Amino acid sequence: MEKATLVLEGGGKRGVFTAGALDYLMEQNLYLSHVIGVSAGACNAMDYTSRQIGRSKDCMMQRERKYSYYPNLKTMFKEKTLLDMEKLFHRFPLEDFPFDFDTFFQSDMVCEFVVTNCETGRAEYLTEMGEDRERAMKLCRASSSMPLVSPIVRIDDMPYLDGGISDSVPLKRAMQIGNKKIVLILTRPKGYRKKITTHAEGNMYRAAYGKKYPELVRAAIRRPLEYNRMAERIERLEEDGKIFVLRPEMNTVGRLESDYAKLEAFYQHGYDLMKEQYGALVEFLGHVRED
Repeated sequence: MEKATLVLEGGGKRGVFTAGALDYLMEQNLYLSHVIGVSAGACNAMDYTSRQIGRSKDCMMQRERKYSYYPNLKTMFKEKTLLDMEKLFHRFPLEDFPFDFDTFFQSDMVCEFVVTNCETGRAEYLTEMGEDRERAMKLCRASSSMPLVSPIVRIDDMPYLDGGISDSVPLKRAMQIGNKKIVLILTRPKGYRKKITTHAEGNMYRAAYGKKYPELVRAAIRRPLEYNRMAERIERLEEDGKIFVLRPEMNTVGRLESDYAKLEAFYQHGYDLMKEQYGALVEFLGHVRED
């Protein structure tokens, strides 16, 4: 296992790009010692830690209606969600696409989930789960619960939502860990910048969370600014050879993309790019700057 930190960006169904890249790494038996997953990246991180080639792809891409996690109207209104989170984080890992909890808990790899504390609006990096299967899935679910379309997840009586609200690409956290080798797998192409939050979007956040969680609203509105600053920093560090970055070089899919052919192409793009850049990655892992 290489002593290095792997950062996995989220992005909903764009996570199939990451799934392809990680499947290639697992086929080469290349595992890094620390992985930090955000949102969909948290799901990728779990399957990488449990060494399950193809599982993330299977969970994100379904041809059969019975595996779809877009809920019926009854579930949508009852749970106030556009995604069937119970199916994703209960039925899938326990029945449809069994998750290897034993390998996950026995791994020497550190697997962190980025979540946003709704009370503080700040990112937290959660790892404490013992060998509690339900808690492990709950942490991943919290990291993946997109605002406005997913219910808040409570862990130890604290309210959490998608880690991408407060720390979409936790490079700073990766640096704090102390490993000199940092690898990022992003789901947006180079040069991408988020559009500034509109007044209408801000009002949606205020209506949904303003009375109880004003700091969460502030973090959500500021998200594009923080993301764009981090994107600029990543590009500078990449140019200096201080981090390794894999990102799409084709048009990305939508956050809630359902077209199987488009998802398959994006997954294969991640796989092929990692295969193409694997030699450069191995060289990077073997030649790390001391400064």
